[in-house]
Amino acid sequence: MRRLPIAALIYASSVIALAAGVIAATPLAGIDWQTLTALAVLFWIAESAPATLAIERASVSMSFAASLAAVVLLGPAGAALVGATALAATHRRTLIKRLFNGAQYALSGYTAGIVFQASGGHAYRIAEQHWGDHVVGPFIAALVTFVAVNLILLGTILLISRQAGWREVITEGQRLATKCLGFGMIGLLIASIWPLLGLLSPVLVLTPLFVARWAFNQMQAQQQAHAATIAALCQAVETKDYYTRGHSERVSRGAVMIAEAIGMRPERVGAIRFAGMLHDVGKLGVPTKVLQKDGGLTEEEFAAIQLHPMRGLEIVREIGFLNEALAGIMHHHERMDGTGYPMGLAGAEIPEFARVISVADAFDCMTSTRSYRAARPIEDAIAELRRCAGTHFDAKVVEAFIAAIALHGWAPPDPVTPPVGADIETTQQDHDDPSTPIKVSEA
Repeated sequence: MRRLPIAALIYASSVIALAAGVIAATPLAGIDWQTLTALAVLFWIAESAPATLAIERASVSMSFAASLAAVVLLGPAGAALVGATALAATHRRTLIKRLFNGAQYALSGYTAGIVFQASGGHAYRIAEQHWGDHVVGPFIAALVTFVAVNLILLGTILLISRQAGWREVITEGQRLATKCLGFGMIGLLIASIWPLLGLLSPVLVLTPLFVARWAFNQMQAQQQAHAATIAALCQAVETKDYYTRGHSERVSRGAVMIAEAIGMRPERVGAIRFAGMLHDVGKLGVPTKVLQKDGGLTEEEFAAIQLHPMRGLEIVREIGFLNEALAGIMHHHERMDGTGYPMGLAGAEIPEFARVISVADAFDCMTSTRSYRAARPIEDAIAELRRCAGTHFDAKVVEAFIAAIALHGWAPPDPVTPPVGADIETTQQDHDDPSTPIKVSEA
Protein backbone atom coordinates (compact mmCIF):
# COMPACT_ATOMS: atom_id res chain seq x y z
CA MET A 1 0.00 0.00 0.00
CA ARG A 2 2.92 2.35 -0.54
CA ARG A 3 2.32 5.35 -2.76
CA LEU A 4 -1.40 4.79 -2.86
CA PRO A 5 -3.25 6.02 -5.94
CA ILE A 6 -5.72 8.83 -5.22
CA ALA A 7 -8.72 6.50 -5.49
CA ALA A 8 -7.16 4.06 -3.00
CA LEU A 9 -6.26 6.88 -0.63
CA ILE A 10 -9.85 8.15 -0.70
CA TYR A 11 -11.15 4.64 -0.06
CA ALA A 12 -8.73 4.03 2.83
CA SER A 13 -9.57 7.41 4.36
CA SER A 14 -13.29 6.63 4.14
CA VAL A 15 -12.83 3.30 5.93
CA ILE A 16 -10.73 4.99 8.63
CA ALA A 17 -13.32 7.75 9.10
CA LEU A 18 -16.17 5.22 9.30
CA ALA A 19 -14.35 3.16 11.95
CA ALA A 20 -13.54 6.27 13.98
CA GLY A 21 -17.18 7.33 13.81
CA VAL A 22 -18.41 3.90 14.92
CA ILE A 23 -16.06 3.84 17.92
CA ALA A 24 -16.90 7.44 18.89
CA ALA A 25 -20.65 6.75 18.72
CA THR A 26 -20.55 3.49 20.66
CA PRO A 27 -21.14 3.67 24.43
CA LEU A 28 -18.26 2.16 26.39
CA ALA A 29 -19.96 1.97 29.78
CA GLY A 30 -19.82 -1.44 31.40
CA ILE A 31 -16.80 -2.74 29.44
CA ASP A 32 -14.41 -4.93 31.45
CA TRP A 33 -11.24 -2.93 30.88
CA GLN A 34 -8.98 -5.62 32.32
CA THR A 35 -10.25 -8.16 29.80
CA LEU A 36 -10.08 -5.54 27.06
CA THR A 37 -6.44 -4.79 27.88
CA ALA A 38 -5.46 -8.47 27.92
CA LEU A 39 -7.12 -9.18 24.58
CA ALA A 40 -5.65 -6.02 23.06
CA VAL A 41 -2.14 -7.12 24.09
CA LEU A 42 -2.77 -10.59 22.61
CA PHE A 43 -4.05 -8.97 19.42
CA TRP A 44 -1.03 -6.63 19.23
CA ILE A 45 1.47 -9.48 19.67
CA ALA A 46 -0.15 -11.59 16.93
CA GLU A 47 -0.61 -8.62 14.60
CA SER A 48 3.05 -7.64 14.96
CA ALA A 49 4.13 -11.00 13.52
CA PRO A 50 1.95 -11.65 10.46
CA ALA A 51 2.25 -14.37 7.85
CA THR A 52 2.85 -13.23 4.28
CA LEU A 53 0.51 -14.02 1.40
CA ALA A 54 1.11 -14.83 -2.25
CA ILE A 55 -0.13 -11.33 -3.16
CA GLU A 56 2.76 -8.89 -3.20
CA ARG A 57 3.17 -6.92 0.06
CA ALA A 58 -0.01 -8.43 1.59
CA SER A 59 -0.09 -10.38 4.84
CA VAL A 60 -2.43 -11.95 7.35
CA SER A 61 -2.08 -12.50 11.10
CA MET A 62 -3.80 -14.71 13.64
CA SER A 63 -4.86 -11.61 15.60
CA PHE A 64 -8.47 -11.97 14.48
CA ALA A 65 -8.85 -14.75 17.07
CA ALA A 66 -8.43 -12.13 19.80
CA SER A 67 -11.02 -9.93 18.08
CA LEU A 68 -13.46 -12.83 17.93
CA ALA A 69 -12.91 -13.61 21.60
CA ALA A 70 -13.70 -9.95 22.27
CA VAL A 71 -16.94 -10.33 20.30
CA VAL A 72 -18.11 -12.88 22.88
CA LEU A 73 -16.56 -11.39 26.02
CA LEU A 74 -16.91 -7.65 25.37
CA GLY A 75 -19.54 -7.13 22.68
CA PRO A 76 -19.37 -4.92 19.58
CA ALA A 77 -17.69 -1.96 21.28
CA GLY A 78 -14.96 -4.07 22.87
CA ALA A 79 -14.32 -5.99 19.65
CA ALA A 80 -13.95 -2.70 17.76
CA LEU A 81 -11.45 -1.36 20.31
CA VAL A 82 -9.41 -4.58 20.26
CA GLY A 83 -9.30 -4.48 16.46
CA ALA A 84 -8.21 -0.84 16.49
CA THR A 85 -5.05 -2.02 18.28
CA ALA A 86 -3.70 -2.94 14.83
CA LEU A 87 -2.70 0.69 14.28
CA ALA A 88 0.04 0.20 16.90
CA ALA A 89 1.44 -3.02 15.41
CA THR A 90 5.21 -2.70 15.09
CA HIS A 91 5.58 -4.26 11.65
CA ARG A 92 3.55 -1.57 9.87
CA ARG A 93 5.74 0.96 8.07
CA THR A 94 3.38 3.73 7.06
CA LEU A 95 0.78 5.66 9.02
CA ILE A 96 -1.95 5.16 6.41
CA LYS A 97 -1.40 1.39 6.45
CA ARG A 98 -1.57 1.25 10.23
CA LEU A 99 -4.72 3.35 10.32
CA PHE A 100 -6.41 1.32 7.59
CA ASN A 101 -5.65 -2.00 9.25
CA GLY A 102 -6.87 -0.73 12.60
CA ALA A 103 -10.02 0.56 10.93
CA GLN A 104 -10.82 -2.60 8.97
CA TYR A 105 -10.28 -4.79 12.04
CA ALA A 106 -12.43 -2.46 14.13
CA LEU A 107 -15.26 -2.55 11.58
CA SER A 108 -14.98 -6.33 11.21
CA GLY A 109 -15.10 -6.82 14.99
CA TYR A 110 -17.95 -4.37 15.49
CA THR A 111 -20.05 -5.91 12.71
CA ALA A 112 -19.38 -9.42 14.03
CA GLY A 113 -20.38 -8.26 17.52
CA ILE A 114 -23.69 -6.93 16.23
CA VAL A 115 -24.38 -10.24 14.46
CA PHE A 116 -23.43 -12.22 17.59
CA GLN A 117 -25.88 -10.29 19.76
CA ALA A 118 -28.61 -10.29 17.11
CA SER A 119 -28.29 -14.10 16.98
CA GLY A 120 -29.00 -14.32 20.69
CA GLY A 121 -25.39 -14.77 21.75
CA HIS A 122 -23.86 -13.96 25.10
CA ALA A 123 -20.66 -14.84 26.97
CA TYR A 124 -20.23 -18.38 28.28
CA ARG A 125 -21.35 -18.82 31.89
CA ILE A 126 -19.89 -21.64 33.95
CA ALA A 127 -23.19 -22.67 35.56
CA GLU A 128 -25.20 -22.48 32.34
CA GLN A 129 -26.79 -25.62 30.93
CA HIS A 130 -27.04 -26.05 27.13
CA TRP A 131 -24.92 -22.99 26.52
CA GLY A 132 -24.19 -23.99 22.93
CA ASP A 133 -27.36 -22.34 21.63
CA HIS A 134 -26.28 -19.00 23.08
CA VAL A 135 -22.56 -19.17 22.29
CA VAL A 136 -21.53 -21.62 19.56
CA GLY A 137 -24.24 -20.89 16.99
CA PRO A 138 -24.06 -17.09 17.30
CA PHE A 139 -20.26 -17.27 17.38
CA ILE A 140 -20.14 -19.13 14.04
CA ALA A 141 -22.43 -16.47 12.52
CA ALA A 142 -20.15 -13.77 13.93
CA LEU A 143 -17.04 -15.56 12.65
CA VAL A 144 -18.39 -15.78 9.09
CA THR A 145 -19.35 -12.10 9.27
CA PHE A 146 -15.93 -11.07 10.58
CA VAL A 147 -14.03 -12.97 7.88
CA ALA A 148 -16.33 -11.71 5.10
CA VAL A 149 -16.07 -8.05 6.12
CA ASN A 150 -12.32 -8.33 6.65
CA LEU A 151 -11.64 -9.93 3.26
CA ILE A 152 -13.95 -7.54 1.40
CA LEU A 153 -12.26 -4.48 2.89
CA LEU A 154 -8.78 -5.91 2.27
CA GLY A 155 -9.56 -7.18 -1.24
CA THR A 156 -11.01 -3.81 -2.26
CA ILE A 157 -7.90 -1.88 -1.25
CA LEU A 158 -5.71 -4.39 -3.10
CA LEU A 159 -7.77 -3.95 -6.25
CA ILE A 160 -7.98 -0.16 -6.09
CA SER A 161 -4.27 0.18 -5.32
CA ARG A 162 -3.53 -2.26 -8.19
CA GLN A 163 -1.53 -4.62 -6.01
CA ALA A 164 -3.61 -7.51 -7.36
CA GLY A 165 -6.16 -8.33 -10.05
CA TRP A 166 -9.64 -9.78 -9.68
CA ARG A 167 -8.58 -13.39 -10.27
CA GLU A 168 -5.69 -13.12 -7.83
CA VAL A 169 -7.86 -11.54 -5.12
CA ILE A 170 -10.63 -14.11 -5.56
CA THR A 171 -8.27 -17.10 -5.64
CA GLU A 172 -6.25 -15.94 -2.65
CA GLY A 173 -9.41 -14.87 -0.83
CA GLN A 174 -11.01 -18.30 -1.22
CA ARG A 175 -7.89 -20.02 0.04
CA LEU A 176 -7.52 -17.60 2.93
CA ALA A 177 -11.19 -17.64 3.95
CA THR A 178 -11.10 -21.37 4.65
CA LYS A 179 -8.07 -21.05 6.88
CA CYS A 180 -9.39 -17.95 8.66
CA LEU A 181 -12.67 -19.69 9.45
CA GLY A 182 -10.76 -22.62 10.92
CA PHE A 183 -8.30 -20.58 12.93
CA GLY A 184 -11.08 -18.21 13.99
CA MET A 185 -12.50 -20.96 16.18
CA ILE A 186 -9.52 -20.28 18.44
CA GLY A 187 -11.43 -17.16 19.49
CA LEU A 188 -14.21 -19.39 20.82
CA LEU A 189 -11.61 -21.37 22.77
CA ILE A 190 -10.31 -18.17 24.40
CA ALA A 191 -13.82 -17.04 25.29
CA SER A 192 -14.86 -20.42 26.70
CA ILE A 193 -11.89 -20.86 29.05
CA TRP A 194 -11.75 -17.20 30.11
CA PRO A 195 -14.24 -17.61 33.03
CA LEU A 196 -12.07 -20.47 34.37
CA LEU A 197 -8.53 -19.17 33.76
CA GLY A 198 -8.91 -15.44 33.23
CA LEU A 199 -5.68 -13.75 32.15
CA LEU A 200 -3.97 -17.13 31.75
CA SER A 201 -6.23 -17.90 28.79
CA PRO A 202 -4.27 -15.78 26.27
CA VAL A 203 -1.03 -17.41 27.38
CA LEU A 204 -2.40 -20.87 26.63
CA VAL A 205 -3.69 -19.71 23.25
CA LEU A 206 -0.49 -17.98 22.11
CA THR A 207 1.18 -21.27 21.27
CA PRO A 208 -1.40 -22.51 18.72
CA LEU A 209 -1.64 -18.99 17.30
CA PHE A 210 2.04 -18.85 16.51
CA VAL A 211 2.10 -22.44 15.29
CA ALA A 212 -0.61 -21.38 12.84
CA ARG A 213 1.48 -18.38 11.81
CA TRP A 214 4.48 -20.65 11.27
CA ALA A 215 2.34 -22.93 9.09
CA PHE A 216 1.25 -19.95 6.96
CA ASN A 217 4.84 -18.85 6.46
CA GLN A 218 6.02 -22.37 5.67
CA MET A 219 3.35 -22.69 3.00
CA GLN A 220 4.31 -19.33 1.50
CA ALA A 221 8.01 -20.24 1.51
CA GLN A 222 7.19 -23.49 -0.25
CA GLN A 223 5.17 -21.65 -2.90
CA GLN A 224 8.07 -19.25 -3.48
CA ALA A 225 10.48 -22.17 -3.85
CA HIS A 226 8.16 -23.79 -6.38
CA ALA A 227 7.90 -20.54 -8.34
CA ALA A 228 11.69 -20.13 -8.35
CA THR A 229 12.13 -23.68 -9.68
CA ILE A 230 9.62 -23.07 -12.45
CA ALA A 231 11.15 -19.70 -13.37
CA ALA A 232 14.65 -21.17 -13.64
CA LEU A 233 13.50 -23.93 -15.97
CA CYS A 234 11.51 -21.52 -18.14
CA GLN A 235 14.47 -19.18 -18.44
CA ALA A 236 16.65 -22.07 -19.56
CA VAL A 237 14.11 -23.07 -22.23
CA GLU A 238 13.62 -19.56 -23.60
CA THR A 239 17.38 -18.98 -23.82
CA LYS A 240 17.38 -21.50 -26.68
CA ASP A 241 15.01 -19.36 -28.75
CA TYR A 242 15.10 -15.63 -28.09
CA TYR A 243 11.91 -14.95 -30.05
CA THR A 244 9.75 -17.13 -27.80
CA ARG A 245 10.57 -15.28 -24.58
CA GLY A 246 7.48 -14.85 -22.43
CA HIS A 247 5.66 -17.63 -24.30
CA SER A 248 5.58 -20.02 -21.33
CA GLU A 249 4.17 -17.39 -18.99
CA ARG A 250 1.43 -16.45 -21.47
CA VAL A 251 0.50 -20.08 -22.10
CA SER A 252 0.25 -20.52 -18.35
CA ARG A 253 -2.05 -17.50 -18.11
CA GLY A 254 -4.21 -18.77 -20.97
CA ALA A 255 -4.43 -22.24 -19.42
CA VAL A 256 -5.57 -20.73 -16.12
CA MET A 257 -8.24 -18.68 -17.93
CA ILE A 258 -9.56 -21.85 -19.54
CA ALA A 259 -9.37 -23.84 -16.32
CA GLU A 260 -11.39 -21.24 -14.45
CA ALA A 261 -13.90 -20.98 -17.31
CA ILE A 262 -14.59 -24.72 -17.25
CA GLY A 263 -14.85 -24.79 -13.45
CA MET A 264 -11.68 -26.58 -12.35
CA ARG A 265 -11.11 -26.78 -8.62
CA PRO A 266 -8.61 -24.21 -7.23
CA GLU A 267 -5.92 -26.81 -6.57
CA ARG A 268 -6.14 -28.03 -10.18
CA VAL A 269 -5.98 -24.46 -11.44
CA GLY A 270 -2.72 -24.07 -9.52
CA ALA A 271 -1.38 -27.29 -11.05
CA ILE A 272 -2.28 -26.28 -14.59
CA ARG A 273 -0.50 -22.96 -14.06
CA PHE A 274 2.70 -24.96 -13.50
CA ALA A 275 1.94 -27.19 -16.49
CA GLY A 276 1.56 -24.16 -18.73
CA MET A 277 4.85 -22.72 -17.55
CA LEU A 278 6.73 -25.96 -18.16
CA HIS A 279 4.96 -27.35 -21.23
CA ASP A 280 8.01 -26.78 -23.45
CA VAL A 281 10.70 -27.73 -20.94
CA GLY A 282 11.52 -30.73 -23.14
CA LYS A 283 13.08 -28.34 -25.67
CA LEU A 284 16.14 -28.44 -23.43
CA GLY A 285 16.72 -31.90 -24.86
CA VAL A 286 16.36 -30.82 -28.50
CA PRO A 287 19.46 -29.50 -30.32
CA THR A 288 19.32 -25.74 -30.76
CA LYS A 289 20.14 -26.07 -34.47
CA VAL A 290 16.97 -28.13 -34.90
CA LEU A 291 14.78 -25.66 -33.02
CA GLN A 292 16.16 -22.74 -35.03
CA LYS A 293 16.47 -24.41 -38.44
CA ASP A 294 14.99 -22.15 -41.12
CA GLY A 295 14.32 -24.83 -43.72
CA GLY A 296 12.53 -28.15 -43.85
CA LEU A 297 13.39 -30.71 -41.20
CA THR A 298 14.76 -34.17 -41.92
CA GLU A 299 12.86 -37.16 -40.56
CA GLU A 300 15.43 -37.46 -37.79
CA GLU A 301 15.13 -33.78 -36.86
CA PHE A 302 11.35 -33.92 -36.88
CA ALA A 303 11.50 -36.96 -34.61
CA ALA A 304 13.60 -34.92 -32.18
CA ILE A 305 10.85 -32.26 -32.16
CA GLN A 306 8.17 -34.89 -31.60
CA LEU A 307 10.08 -36.31 -28.66
CA HIS A 308 10.32 -33.02 -26.77
CA PRO A 309 7.15 -33.66 -24.66
CA MET A 310 8.63 -36.98 -23.49
CA ARG A 311 11.95 -35.34 -22.75
CA GLY A 312 10.05 -32.72 -20.77
CA LEU A 313 8.47 -35.44 -18.66
CA GLU A 314 11.89 -36.99 -18.05
CA ILE A 315 13.28 -33.64 -16.88
CA VAL A 316 10.53 -32.76 -14.39
CA ARG A 317 8.97 -36.08 -13.39
CA GLU A 318 10.84 -36.12 -10.06
CA ILE A 319 9.49 -32.68 -9.07
CA GLY A 320 6.87 -33.85 -6.59
CA PHE A 321 4.58 -30.83 -6.53
CA LEU A 322 3.74 -31.02 -10.26
CA ASN A 323 1.38 -34.00 -9.93
CA GLU A 324 -1.29 -33.78 -12.66
CA ALA A 325 0.76 -31.14 -14.46
CA LEU A 326 3.03 -33.92 -15.73
CA ALA A 327 0.25 -35.26 -17.97
CA GLY A 328 -0.23 -31.81 -19.48
CA ILE A 329 3.47 -31.50 -20.25
CA MET A 330 3.65 -34.98 -21.76
CA HIS A 331 0.59 -34.81 -24.03
CA HIS A 332 0.06 -31.16 -25.02
CA HIS A 333 0.80 -31.96 -28.69
CA GLU A 334 -1.72 -34.79 -28.99
CA ARG A 335 -4.67 -34.09 -31.30
CA MET A 336 -8.32 -35.00 -30.96
CA ASP A 337 -8.22 -36.97 -34.23
CA GLY A 338 -5.25 -39.03 -33.05
CA THR A 339 -2.68 -37.52 -35.44
CA GLY A 340 -0.65 -35.75 -32.75
CA TYR A 341 2.44 -36.82 -30.85
CA PRO A 342 4.22 -38.34 -28.99
CA MET A 343 1.72 -41.21 -28.48
CA GLY A 344 -1.08 -40.55 -30.96
CA LEU A 345 -3.81 -40.35 -28.32
CA ALA A 346 -7.28 -39.33 -29.48
CA GLY A 347 -10.39 -37.74 -27.96
CA ALA A 348 -10.99 -38.52 -24.30
CA GLU A 349 -7.71 -40.46 -24.15
CA ILE A 350 -5.92 -37.10 -24.05
CA PRO A 351 -5.66 -35.80 -20.44
CA GLU A 352 -7.73 -32.69 -19.75
CA PHE A 353 -4.66 -30.65 -18.79
CA ALA A 354 -3.09 -31.43 -22.18
CA ARG A 355 -6.24 -30.41 -24.08
CA VAL A 356 -6.29 -27.08 -22.23
CA ILE A 357 -2.59 -26.32 -22.74
CA SER A 358 -2.79 -27.24 -26.41
CA VAL A 359 -5.32 -24.48 -27.06
CA ALA A 360 -3.49 -21.82 -25.03
CA ASP A 361 -0.17 -22.81 -26.63
CA ALA A 362 -1.42 -22.52 -30.21
CA PHE A 363 -3.27 -19.27 -29.54
CA ASP A 364 -0.24 -17.53 -28.05
CA CYS A 365 1.95 -18.71 -30.89
CA MET A 366 -0.44 -17.32 -33.49
CA THR A 367 -0.84 -13.95 -31.72
CA SER A 368 2.91 -13.47 -31.14
CA THR A 369 5.35 -11.92 -33.58
CA ARG A 370 7.99 -14.28 -34.89
CA SER A 371 11.12 -13.53 -36.88
CA TYR A 372 9.44 -14.76 -40.07
CA ARG A 373 5.96 -13.23 -39.65
CA ALA A 374 3.98 -10.61 -37.77
CA ALA A 375 1.53 -11.56 -35.03
CA ARG A 376 -1.88 -12.58 -36.30
CA PRO A 377 -4.89 -10.56 -35.08
CA ILE A 378 -6.77 -12.07 -32.17
CA GLU A 379 -9.86 -12.49 -34.35
CA ASP A 380 -7.89 -14.51 -36.91
CA ALA A 381 -6.37 -16.71 -34.21
CA ILE A 382 -9.83 -17.37 -32.74
CA ALA A 383 -11.11 -18.29 -36.20
CA GLU A 384 -8.20 -20.73 -36.60
CA LEU A 385 -8.96 -22.34 -33.23
CA ARG A 386 -12.56 -22.83 -34.29
CA ARG A 387 -11.51 -24.23 -37.67
CA CYS A 388 -9.36 -26.83 -35.92
CA ALA A 389 -11.87 -27.61 -33.15
CA GLY A 390 -12.82 -31.27 -33.11
CA THR A 391 -9.82 -32.41 -35.14
CA HIS A 392 -6.84 -30.67 -33.56
CA PHE A 393 -8.39 -29.18 -30.39
CA ASP A 394 -11.15 -30.07 -27.93
CA ALA A 395 -14.14 -28.01 -29.11
CA LYS A 396 -15.39 -27.40 -25.54
CA VAL A 397 -11.98 -26.11 -24.48
CA VAL A 398 -11.82 -23.81 -27.51
CA GLU A 399 -15.21 -22.29 -26.73
CA ALA A 400 -14.30 -21.89 -23.05
CA PHE A 401 -11.13 -20.03 -24.03
CA ILE A 402 -12.98 -17.76 -26.44
CA ALA A 403 -15.52 -16.94 -23.72
CA ALA A 404 -12.69 -16.23 -21.25
CA ILE A 405 -11.00 -13.88 -23.73
CA ALA A 406 -14.29 -12.04 -24.25
CA LEU A 407 -14.61 -11.65 -20.48
CA HIS A 408 -11.03 -10.84 -19.50
CA GLY A 409 -9.40 -9.73 -22.75
CA TRP A 410 -6.01 -10.74 -24.07
CA ALA A 411 -2.98 -8.50 -24.52
CA PRO A 412 -0.68 -9.83 -27.27
CA PRO A 413 3.03 -9.44 -26.45
CA ASP A 414 5.19 -6.73 -27.94
CA PRO A 415 7.59 -7.88 -30.67
CA VAL A 416 10.87 -9.15 -29.23
CA THR A 417 13.92 -7.13 -30.24
CA PRO A 418 17.25 -8.97 -29.97
CA PRO A 419 20.14 -7.12 -28.31
CA VAL A 420 22.18 -4.95 -30.66
CA GLY A 421 24.94 -6.98 -32.31
CA ALA A 422 23.54 -10.32 -31.16
CA ASP A 423 24.02 -13.19 -33.59
CA ILE A 424 20.76 -15.06 -33.08
CA GLU A 425 19.55 -17.75 -35.44
CA THR A 426 15.79 -17.90 -35.94
CA THR A 427 13.49 -20.57 -37.32
CA GLN A 428 11.13 -20.08 -40.24
CA GLN A 429 8.50 -22.46 -38.86
CA ASP A 430 6.78 -23.19 -35.56
CA HIS A 431 5.51 -26.54 -34.33
CA ASP A 432 2.94 -24.75 -32.10
CA ASP A 433 1.15 -22.98 -34.97
CA PRO A 434 -1.68 -25.18 -36.37
CA SER A 435 -1.92 -23.06 -39.53
CA THR A 436 1.70 -23.70 -40.61
CA PRO A 437 2.59 -27.39 -40.28
CA ILE A 438 6.29 -28.23 -40.05
CA LYS A 439 7.83 -29.17 -43.39
CA VAL A 440 9.68 -32.47 -43.48
CA SER A 441 12.17 -33.11 -46.26
CA GLU A 442 13.54 -36.44 -47.39
CA ALA A 443 17.11 -35.21 -47.33
